[in-house]
Amino acid sequence: MATDEARKSVLHRLLRDPQAVITASILLATIALGLLANVLPQHGPNDVVFGNVNLPTGSPGYPFGANQLGQDIFARVLHSINTAWVSALIGASVALVVGTTFGLIGGYFTRLRSGVEWVFTVVMTLPGILLLILLMPLTGGDFRATMLIYGFLMSPGVYRIVRNQTIGVSKELYVDAAKVSGVTHTRILFRHILSVVRGPIIIATSFLTGTAIGVQAGLAFLGVGSAEIASFGGMISQGFRAINIDPMQFIWPSIFLGLITANIVLFGNALRDALEGSRPKPQKITATQTTEGFSAEVSGPADELAVLQVRDLGIAYKSPAGVLNEVVRGVNLTIRQGETIGLVGESGSGKTQTAFGILGVLPLEAKVTRGSVRIEGNECLGAPEPVLRALRGNTIAYVPQEPMSNLDPVYTIGSQLVEGIRAADGCTKPEARERAIELLGRVGIPNPQRVFKSYPHEISGGMAQRVLIAGAVASRPKILIADEPTTALDVTVQAEILDLLRELQEEMNMAIIMVTHNFGVVADICDRIAVMKQGQIVETGQIEELFANPSHEYTKMLLDSILDEDTIRTDPPVRQGANQ
Repeated sequence: MATDEARKSVLHRLLRDPQAVITASILLATIALGLLANVLPQHGPNDVVFGNVNLPTGSPGYPFGANQLGQDIFARVLHSINTAWVSALIGASVALVVGTTFGLIGGYFTRLRSGVEWVFTVVMTLPGILLLILLMPLTGGDFRATMLIYGFLMSPGVYRIVRNQTIGVSKELYVDAAKVSGVTHTRILFRHILSVVRGPIIIATSFLTGTAIGVQAGLAFLGVGSAEIASFGGMISQGFRAINIDPMQFIWPSIFLGLITANIVLFGNALRDALEGSRPKPQKITATQTTEGFSAEVSGPADELAVLQVRDLGIAYKSPAGVLNEVVRGVNLTIRQGETIGLVGESGSGKTQTAFGILGVLPLEAKVTRGSVRIEGNECLGAPEPVLRALRGNTIAYVPQEPMSNLDPVYTIGSQLVEGIRAADGCTKPEARERAIELLGRVGIPNPQRVFKSYPHEISGGMAQRVLIAGAVASRPKILIADEPTTALDVTVQAEILDLLRELQEEMNMAIIMVTHNFGVVADICDRIAVMKQGQIVETGQIEELFANPSHEYTKMLLDSILDEDTIRTDPPVRQGANQ
């Protein structure tokens, strides 16, 4: 339903755009003329009548005149239209399919990028036109085979565009959210990433279409290919030789060639604007990618009762000088089923990096230097992607702090929830739809049916957070990581979200890691607390005990910074101009 509405919206914008209407009308008219190429003219394109050599435009039976061989220029123009469109279809389609597919692969899969890049760099260095001429004995002069080869030669241009766009889009939070939900890489590529990079692809396709037509015409102008195939290039070549006798023999094919190629590019621009104009643009965020190539070393014995056990986890980034700087240093965490632990610290203390390390969605630049992450006794650091995907969404789930950035703006709320539910449970689409609507109601959304059909920009931040919670608990995970889930919300909504998390935890007996800098949230919902400073956990303990008797100076400083109702400021106000 959402897809149909989106298509109607695109069509409506196209119909309101004069550029789109005019260019589409011209292109459709040329296609119609090509389809009637065997009906409208009175002669075949290769029929030679020596008595009609160089007939002028408007002659009886020859509306565009006749060329030096007595052939009907009108018939040859109409058949040349078919040659041009077939050339465009073959060349652009091959370039588009090959370039887009490998651009998505090269931009998304880091380990494959260098190999794919090398292949397309080699293809780009090949002399295209010269190669097509040299391969003419192989193609037998058939322009269709020539355009098939040329499509491969054009693919590096599409590849580079798609690769660069994919690298950028794969850094979006909603791509990470799809990964954490257990969605496959193939579906992420062709649903979430391709829908965003389609604008540049459309523009590139319009230029490639015109280029394919131009190359085929150029080869025919040089006399490469079969002389029996009507082509604009061949007609322009013949007309050029007779330009002093009858310039119209040169002008007619030139007009139609220019008309088709120019309108293809202009319509491509209009179509791009129609597709991209109605969608809110996602915000750019930090790049995320699964850490690869790390062999975990287990530190310490496994806790059989723990659903999650982190031991000596270290995460580092390279400085501009190439030196590894650890941002997470020797973190140890153990959490049991039904328990809530608060991971607390100032911004930059390493809380979110620790959470991403547990989920396996660290930024590409990150390197896991040591440690172990066990979920239900199974080692996760260095595990293959299929193993991690099976855990995400099912065993471990994630609620982010920026709800709007974690929802794909291109798709409705319902379609994104259904996608995650089907990835985790393998149920049918109707079953997933029913489950999604039920979950939306369960997390306190008043009108689940309406929200299911809405786009992310049509709902509030608090409602978006409830949507993400619904998606996270859809498969009843055993571990839920909530990363600052109330930061962007007002106080009333914060309390409602915390109540909701508490209810869901009691209902599903989940373990929750609450990543926050807010001690009020910790006191409200957590059983235990772990305080982080500069990438290290400096103190852990039960909530009541740690709040009453903190032992580390950093914990005392954080607790002392909390204002209470009895605190009265005694320092005098700074007078204006005192510091000048």
